[in-house]
Amino acid sequence: MNQMMQVTDSRPFKLNGILAGKRGHGLRHHLGGFLETVMEKVCRLEHLNRLYAQLPPIQGDQDFLKTVLNTFNIKYEVADQGLSRIPRKGGLIIVANHPFGAIEGVIMAAMLRGLRDDIKILANGMLQRIPEISDLFIGVDVFGGNDATQRNTSPIKEALRWLKEGGVLVVFPAGQVAHLNLRHRRVSDPVWHSSIGRIVRRSKVPVLPVYFDGRNGAMFQLAGLIHPHLRTALLPREMINKSGKTLNVRIGEVISEKRLLNFKKDAEAITDYLRLRTEMLRSEPQPSTNKNNFNEATENHWQTIAKAEPAEILAAEIASLNNKQRLLENAEFEVYYARSRQIPHLLNEIGRLREITFRANGEGTGKALDIDLYDSYYIHLFVWHPQRRELVGAYRLGESDDILARFGKKGLYSHSLFRYKRKLLNTIDPALELGRSFVRQEYQRSFAPLMLLWKGIGQYVLKHPHYKILFGPVSISNDYHNHSQQILIEFLRQNHSLPHLSRLVKPRSPFRQQKDLKYLCENAARQSKNIGEISELLAQFEPDDKGVPILIKQYLKMGGQLLAFNVDRDFNNAIDGLIMVDLSKTDPRVLRRYMGEASEGFLAAHDPQKQSWAS
Repeated sequence: MNQMMQVTDSRPFKLNGILAGKRGHGLRHHLGGFLETVMEKVCRLEHLNRLYAQLPPIQGDQDFLKTVLNTFNIKYEVADQGLSRIPRKGGLIIVANHPFGAIEGVIMAAMLRGLRDDIKILANGMLQRIPEISDLFIGVDVFGGNDATQRNTSPIKEALRWLKEGGVLVVFPAGQVAHLNLRHRRVSDPVWHSSIGRIVRRSKVPVLPVYFDGRNGAMFQLAGLIHPHLRTALLPREMINKSGKTLNVRIGEVISEKRLLNFKKDAEAITDYLRLRTEMLRSEPQPSTNKNNFNEATENHWQTIAKAEPAEILAAEIASLNNKQRLLENAEFEVYYARSRQIPHLLNEIGRLREITFRANGEGTGKALDIDLYDSYYIHLFVWHPQRRELVGAYRLGESDDILARFGKKGLYSHSLFRYKRKLLNTIDPALELGRSFVRQEYQRSFAPLMLLWKGIGQYVLKHPHYKILFGPVSISNDYHNHSQQILIEFLRQNHSLPHLSRLVKPRSPFRQQKDLKYLCENAARQSKNIGEISELLAQFEPDDKGVPILIKQYLKMGGQLLAFNVDRDFNNAIDGLIMVDLSKTDPRVLRRYMGEASEGFLAAHDPQKQSWAS
């Protein structure tokens, strides 16, 4: 490769070469010599060969690749951040979608040659017929057939040896070029070959997903509806049609071999997962465009946060509470509950800290205090630090039987987000509505305050054991990218929902998926076995690596089910999931963490054989 390249064939692009693979079958079998010549002109093979013949003598494959791109006037864009994700040494598999047919192979090779000199591309196509770069390829038969597996045995072994030696192997697992799928009414890669899953499993090297943005033209798509090989014959024409264009390349995060080995021996599951991770790069995740600048009081008319309440007044209000309202304490914290009339200044402090905490997470009301009408008759459960004389965190609790009797459905905060049918409320009543939970920022590095809030809820339920149902909105912040939001919601719908109850509630402002992401999110949900895998997937799209919101994880551990999703226009467009938890169905080991030994009595009081709303 370091010696002067010599052209050995002035016409490497021929119809019989492009259609090779289905021996004795297909379109080429029906073409005579004259028609084949006509087809070569239609496919612009003559023009392609003429361009090739005009190339000057070139030193090395890297110069040849650059010359090809310059000759066709094709550019590509890739972010520096993406290039930095490519390991500079060690075995690596790169998987990519296959939208064009040839030029993505040239771009991939040119891009990688600038970083590593140990690359091979596992492929079958016209690029292999170019002598200057033929050494870059390991040829495989992607057309299938009875003897394709046998013919591919040797190339697969060569690929595995290459990876074992620490090289880079580039694979386009679709084999064939993306084309119009009438069933799904979109252009997409055909099914990815599970052989990539077997290579990954056997090689035990990391994988890097790469996505090429774009697709071939309408003629190419329509030709494929007539005959698949007619589509293939038009690939040279499509390569020429890319002249003058700039193609976008997106490089994902490296997927560790350890993560992929979690699939054990399931090559198809590995393949599906790699395709998902690749195609999720299709639409660059962008933060929501309707975020507010929380550091500027005048931005979008958001008010300046109110001043803190005096610590001595807060301490005095807490000291005046009945001793029975202290639910629990430890060496550092105390947990209480109170009505608003008992703690007017502390309630203002709760509202102040709510707003600070929620704004930091891409939520918030935009008001100086996050206080509303519901606060006046809901119960406030909070964690207090007596030594520092400061509020640590809080929850808002609403007793459904009391609220419905006094105010009807409109008295429930969650009814402002979701329309309830009376049958649903009759099914769950009496229940505790939970919401507006927060832990102030200074304490968020520790899990202890949130754990104490939940233990406080557990103790409150023990004092009022007829409340076995918890329900209320749980937020997915607007700070999450749209990919993350849609994947999480789809997973929850598929795995943690109650369709018979979902029919009894309607969101006032429904969350709607982006159509171009819908099928990908559905695939993500199906392929993720648990909330931990979803959390890991979400972290790939979040700049701060955050996964599933901790409160959602907490509710799911307790057996929570999601009934509907609403976009809260008054809360910076956060997405609220309506969640319900039947504590009598919660894993006894989990319930014991919050109620202690008394959980056994609680469960005994609620006959576990008795049918619940979750049935």
